[in-house]
Amino acid sequence: MKLGLVASEFSWDVVGPMVEFAKRHAEFLGASLEREVLVPGVWEIPVAVKKLLSEGKVDAVVTLGAVIEGETEHDEVIMQHATRKLMDLALEYGRPVALGISGPGMTRLQALDRVNEYARRAVESAVKTARRLGIG
Repeated sequence: MKLGLVASEFSWDVVGPMVEFAKRHAEFLGASLEREVLVPGVWEIPVAVKKLLSEGKVDAVVTLGAVIEGETEHDEVIMQHATRKLMDLALEYGRPVALGISGPGMTRLQALDRVNEYARRAVESAVKTARRLGIG
């Protein structure tokens, strides 16, 4: 099982530990991390996912990020559009794209409390879905 990983640098205090946990969990599940791409924010994750999928070298992609609640509805807009595009890419390429992006409506402390949970679920989702579809 060959995985790609795309993570947001924004809120790195939350996302950095997610990335490290995801790497360890992928190894535990017998998957290899073939490509890792860091992008500035969650908004940029879909373009990096598209690049990885179009290269055809990964069986699935894990996305990691944290969209922290602010004073406006910006977090909701970012999550709604990014997640919709990720789903579109999964359907377009016929490969799992696992969502490990926390938020919206989440405080930084809530996001920190869920680091391992989001990373674990995203890696497991990518690996299980690909295996059940006979990919990899």
